[in-house]
Amino acid sequence: VIGEPVYLVGNSLGGYVALYFAACYPHLVKGVTLLNATPFWGFLPNRVKYPGLAKIFPWAGTFPLPSNIKRLTELLWEKISDPRSIAEVLSQVYADHSTNVDNVFSRIIETTRHPAAAAAFASIMFAPRGELSFSETLSRCRANNVPICLMYGKEDPWVKPFWGLQVKKQVPEAPYYQISPAGHCPHDEVPEVINFLLRGWIRNIESQGSVSLPLLEDLDSVNHIVDREVDFPRGGSKKSVMVRFFASSFSLWDWIRSYIKIQSKLRNFSTKSQ
Repeated sequence: VIGEPVYLVGNSLGGYVALYFAACYPHLVKGVTLLNATPFWGFLPNRVKYPGLAKIFPWAGTFPLPSNIKRLTELLWEKISDPRSIAEVLSQVYADHSTNVDNVFSRIIETTRHPAAAAAFASIMFAPRGELSFSETLSRCRANNVPICLMYGKEDPWVKPFWGLQVKKQVPEAPYYQISPAGHCPHDEVPEVINFLLRGWIRNIESQGSVSLPLLEDLDSVNHIVDREVDFPRGGSKKSVMVRFFASSFSLWDWIRSYIKIQSKLRNFSTKSQ
C-alpha cells in the first residue's frame, strides 16, 4: 500500500509482532520502536520446531474452536468480559489514575460483545509459539542493521523494567527511554511524550546521527544514564514525567545512583502536584 519501507511501533504483544515482522522482512522496515514489548508468547510447542510435541496438542488456535475448548472459553469469557474485571485491569495498566480511560473502556466493552470475541481470545491464548523467539528476532534485526528503539513505562505491572533492560543488554546500541509515571501502555497514557521521543529518534535515524537523540541535544557525550524532566501541556495545564535515558553501556552502580536520584525527583513531583 505504502510502497516503501516503514517504521514500526508495537506495544505489548504488538511489540513482539512488529519485531517478528522486521526479523523476517528487514528490507521492508526502516526501524522498530518497542513500547513495553511482551518478551514471550505462546505456551504450546511450535509445530515446525517440535512436531512430536505438537501432536500431543493438535489444536493450533485455528477456527472453528474444538468443542472442549469452546466450552472452557465460554466459562472464562463470562468473567473476563465483565465490565468490573475490565475496569480492574485498566486500573493496573495506567500508572496515573487520573488518566481518562472512558473511551478505551467503551471500545473494549464494545469489542467483547462481538459474536466472535470469545473465539478470537481463545485463538490468541492457545496459539503455539512462533518459530523465532523474542531473542532470536532481536538477533536477526541486529544482524540486518534494523534500528531499534526502546520506550518503556516504568510502572508496568506486567512487563517490568527488568525486561526492557534485558533487551537493552542484547541490543546495547538501541536508545532506551524509561518513562515514569507510566504503565503498560505509555503511548496512550503519555502520548505527548512518546510522540516527542519517537519523532526525535526518527530524525536521528534519517539524519544518520547528525541530529542528536531526544534529551541529549545539550550533551557532548553520554556514557551512562541521563535523567530528564519532560513537561507537556494537557487540558490547559502543564504535566510532567521523568524520562531516563540509558546509554550504550552502564554499570550496576550507575543504575543504583540514577535510581536514587530519580526517586528524589519523583518525590518532588508528588509534593508539587499536591
